[in-house]
Amino acid sequence: MTKFDPQFFEKFQFTKDQIKHYFASAARNLEIAKKIDIPEGIFKFSYDALIKIGITLLASQGYKIRSIPGHHIKILEIMAQLLGDPELEAIGNLMRKQRNFDLYDEGLIITRKQSKEYFELALLHKYFFRNMTFRPLLSVMPP
Repeated sequence: MTKFDPQFFEKFQFTKDQIKHYFASAARNLEIAKKIDIPEGIFKFSYDALIKIGITLLASQGYKIRSIPGHHIKILEIMAQLLGDPELEAIGNLMRKQRNFDLYDEGLIITRKQSKEYFELALLHKYFFRNMTFRPLLSVMPP
């Protein structure tokens, strides 16, 4: 059973339209990542899409994340639990650490191979989320 820590998660009743918009925002980030040819840009938009997919998943469960230090870690943790995919948490956290290193430290060089793998991870979870057991949401998801 998934435990939503009240320090990070707040019960909230989202409308179907709100959930649809969260998902569309993630899909938009993936579309941008697909169209650009700069590995760091692909990485950034893929990571953002993965986090937005997590926010969509949380909303579908009636929770929103509090914007406090560590909230991306918690999004990835809960996503992995809800989707039954522990590898997602490990790779997502690697992406998060690389993003933080790039943002707050010396910068980071992302290879074309890494950016492709991260894009595929985010894309996979977009489609996995669409096709999982959250059937009531499928009617509101964009194609």
